[in-house]
Amino acid sequence: MSTSASAGGDGLARTFAKVFGVVLLVVGLLGLVLGDKRLLDILNIDLVEDLIHIASGSLLLYLGFKADGKTLRSGLLVLGAVYLVVTLLGFLAPGVIESLNPHGYTIVDNLIHLAVGVGAIATALSGRDDR
Repeated sequence: MSTSASAGGDGLARTFAKVFGVVLLVVGLLGLVLGDKRLLDILNIDLVEDLIHIASGSLLLYLGFKADGKTLRSGLLVLGAVYLVVTLLGFLAPGVIESLNPHGYTIVDNLIHLAVGVGAIATALSGRDDR
């Protein structure tokens, strides 16, 4: 089955992967250019986080443009779960995040991670291509 043929059952998940893939890739690259600090005093950017955003964005772009329906949904579920774990750590155990990320997370960082996690899981579960 080609990716275009699966658009009917996976269209929302594919669109989510493409849009958030571009967003995360741009955020990661922008962070590399700007260096370690807070962007607009609300978003944390540092090397580790930038590299994770680039990797996440690249994975999402692969899933959105090249993966078959099953791989797309599985990838979104795994990535969504990882982002939800990061969100929980950011809210409930910020010391863990600060040990990995010296600047820690802001509430905005946590809310963005929550949106990506919930969005990835919701879109992965929203459509099934049963062909």
